Amino acid sequence: MFTKYGYFTIGIVLLIAFLLIALGIWLTDKPYLKYPLFVIAILISVFTLNFFRDPDRTTPKGDDLIVSPADGKVLFVKEVVDDEYLKGKALQVSIFMSPLNVHVNRIPISGKVEYLKYHEGEFFAAFEDKASSQNERFLTGINYGSGKVLFSQVAGYIARRIINELKQGDSVTVGERFGMIKFGSRVDVLVDPTSVPQVKAGDNVTAGETVLFKLVSGDKNDSE
Repeated sequence: MFTKYGYFTIGIVLLIAFLLIALGIWLTDKPYLKYPLFVIAILISVFTLNFFRDPDRTTPKGDDLIVSPADGKVLFVKEVVDDEYLKGKALQVSIFMSPLNVHVNRIPISGKVEYLKYHEGEFFAAFEDKASSQNERFLTGINYGSGKVLFSQVAGYIARRIINELKQGDSVTVGERFGMIKFGSRVDVLVDPTSVPQVKAGDNVTAGETVLFKLVSGDKNDSE
């Protein structure tokens, strides 16, 4: 299964691969050119199809769970101050997405989309700490009824295309697809500081399946 966000790119790449193979077949008397063309055609096709794959996921049950919106490796879990949406102290998990990871992003918790904001910015390497505040990024805030979650799709050195289909006021369900970042980057997730982290730096996480945080009872009963 491939994501709809990649259909156009897949089509272009496969067309290029077809033309390279056709050219290689035409160059029957020049094997030193023919076979490299075949190899290039296969490599770009495999990379593109692998990048835009979109497997189904089984999302864990529980209103007190915040699941990962992205596949990748946890860079760090730390306390920060958010002035965008949470307006105060927060816990942040940052997830680095390599070009080999699935890049379709998923909703981390059910609720209502209350905040959307796009920031122009730089294109520092996504694993650098300053990428969170200085890189191009798209922020989404979800109100889950008794609290809020903010997550940020951050463009990186290679990634220059953020897709986010959400609209303010949308009702969303944990685990559903909402966009992607093309060709490697990072996603930050910010939650109430009383939340309990379920991952640590170096852990590999899976979008729609891995639990990042558990909300304590106060998060669900004592609003914001």
